[in-house]
Amino acid sequence: MTSIFDPEDDVLSGDTADVYFARAQAILRSEGLNPAVTMEVFTNGEGLLCGMKEVLVLLKRVLPAEAEVWALEERETMSAKEVVLRITAPYGSFGLYETAYLGMLAHQSGWATAARRCVEAAKGIPIISFGARHVHPQVAARLEYAAIAGGFVGCATPAGARLGDVSPSGTIPHALILIIGDTVEATKAFDRNIPTEVNRIALVDTFKDEAEESLRVAEAMGEKLWGVRLDTPGERGRVTPDLVKEVRARLDQAGYEHVKIVVSGGIDEERIRLFVDKGAPVDAFGVGSAVSSAPPIDFTADIKAIEGKPVAKRGRIPGITDNPRLRKVDLSASAAD
Repeated sequence: MTSIFDPEDDVLSGDTADVYFARAQAILRSEGLNPAVTMEVFTNGEGLLCGMKEVLVLLKRVLPAEAEVWALEERETMSAKEVVLRITAPYGSFGLYETAYLGMLAHQSGWATAARRCVEAAKGIPIISFGARHVHPQVAARLEYAAIAGGFVGCATPAGARLGDVSPSGTIPHALILIIGDTVEATKAFDRNIPTEVNRIALVDTFKDEAEESLRVAEAMGEKLWGVRLDTPGERGRVTPDLVKEVRARLDQAGYEHVKIVVSGGIDEERIRLFVDKGAPVDAFGVGSAVSSAPPIDFTADIKAIEGKPVAKRGRIPGITDNPRLRKVDLSASAAD
């Protein structure tokens, strides 16, 4: 059965691998060498582990039945230098894929860790990932998935939503409002054309003052309006806690207590803490580059035994590193998600 994390053809072929791994495989085949090795992967930084699901799908595709894999589970916290993955198998079956599985873990763990920090700062206020526009489209779904693994409640792209088992979030862009020429009319057009299960959220910073625009949309939409999104650009001072408080007060005074407030635009961990500390009544945040620009967490792979004999490069301790948190992976189980 297939999996939503199935590796692409260029990963399986080795085209995305460091070329010296392919050359090593060619040399070992020519020399008639294919020993059983134990490879350990450890992290060089603490954080939230993400990408292991994808790594295990890859390994299930390439490893023989006699192989043995031990791993930490997706979304587990990890400490610096902790072994997160151990593979015992003929080297020829998986040596080519070291670049791939290290990269899967590095980038997704970095993104998930940054997302988790934002979630902790938000103290229960839900966060949606808006970061796909900051990365190459071929990795956008993995970014969105990692943000959800870190605790975000949703994401903007259908591809990321499929990986994260959520529905994509998003309503009206500035482009639609500019083309139609009025925020209220754009919101009403959205309401006429988009399925009712999608929340009606109006973007209210395009033409007029945010508080004024929020009231106009609320008056036009009534109970159908789920919320308003404040996305004030830096040229206008961005969204501030005081602006959120004003919009909330004006909506409440006009009888629109049901209308929620979503805040986006340059939101990161620090600014989330500012809104929380100031008591700004934010109902949800949209976060993009704070996660997409997070640095990868480096992972390293080392052979620690060959045919059961402990070995290691200089500076490392030969033999298996004990980590009781590792769990044995059932390689015979379906990789389908």
